[in-house]
Amino acid sequence: MQPEKRLHSVSAEAPERQPRILVVDDEESARHTLTELLEIKSFCPTATDSAESALKLLENVTFDLVLSDLLMPRMDGIALTKAIKEMGLDVPVVVMTGYASIESAVESMKAGASDFITKPFNIDQITIVINRTLENKKLQQLAQEREYFEHLSNTDGLTELYNHRYFHNILHIEIERERRYKRPLSLMMIDIDDFKSYNDTHGHLVGDLVLQQIGSLIKKSTRGCDYVARYGGEEFAVILPETSKQEAMIVAERIRTSIAEYPFTTTTGTSLGKVTVTIGLSSFPDDAQDRMGLIDKADQNLYQGKAAGKNCVWIA
Repeated sequence: MQPEKRLHSVSAEAPERQPRILVVDDEESARHTLTELLEIKSFCPTATDSAESALKLLENVTFDLVLSDLLMPRMDGIALTKAIKEMGLDVPVVVMTGYASIESAVESMKAGASDFITKPFNIDQITIVINRTLENKKLQQLAQEREYFEHLSNTDGLTELYNHRYFHNILHIEIERERRYKRPLSLMMIDIDDFKSYNDTHGHLVGDLVLQQIGSLIKKSTRGCDYVARYGGEEFAVILPETSKQEAMIVAERIRTSIAEYPFTTTTGTSLGKVTVTIGLSSFPDDAQDRMGLIDKADQNLYQGKAAGKNCVWIA
């Protein structure tokens, strides 16, 4: 099992520090020369004579980049690169060699190396490669950070489904898309029956567990192109692009049945009793022409389903 990769924020202001470079080369003269050159260019190098010792250092010290010779006894630069990736370390590797070939460059990159340089090289050349690699790493971290926070802003913290805000945004987008291409779209509003009473009986922690399990059941009953959201409280919403009202009825009944028949239990296996839902359906363009109209129609059908006895799919 690979160690967990942790996301470090790179957007916060922090004092500049010298990039820490791990130099791996079995030739003492090469290590000495490269270390001196890197220090001249304001890097902070640490040198070691083998891939094995480099891996031990990487277990205990954080480096910004590994600069490794390709040809070394026992474990070469390609094997070192693979080992670093297998350890789950998010540190770029630049491989250097005096025996350059397209094959060795390709093999290094396939192993996970960020770049490949050939000996002999001058200090300006190696500085360009190192700075380019470090800049690419920083840009990658920024992209991961943006993606992570975008995910948080669109996701319900309890169920890991889309949240209320994202649901409204995507429903508007999908309606306009279907309007443009003259295709149908259906919407489900799903409400857990008697959930307040259920919470009063079992407690809110158990209620949260049921919300998570129901969210998972809805996801399993829908397609990858559908949007499943926690609308609020005990209510869920599902957007079904390119789906007619009749097709949506089939999906809704599948969801209702899967929940009604599901053996809800605690993490220790204790039964939590029967849980059911009522589902209201609406469809674009038959029932409404815009986002709020579609939601309102689905809500009306949901209320009628509740009044008719609950645990049903209602369409009008």
